[in-house]
Amino acid sequence: MARTFPPDLVQTQREWTRTYEALARTPFRTVLRRRLQLLSCRIATHPYWNAGRSAAARTELRRQARAEESQERRTA
Repeated sequence: MARTFPPDLVQTQREWTRTYEALARTPFRTVLRRRLQLLSCRIATHPYWNAGRSAAARTELRRQARAEESQERRTA
């Protein structure tokens, strides 16, 4: 059964993935590195994790966010 994550958390993870990919294409971009740090902090401190979620939940969040990104790219 797939986990249900808060929409804002999934959106932040999607932004993190897009920023990471942009940084991989254009290294040495301070703005992108700072954005990645900010998004990482938002993900790590999201109230969803206060309930003691596992590392597997974080992995599932990344997987779901990537799947949504792929789905969006295919329909665009």
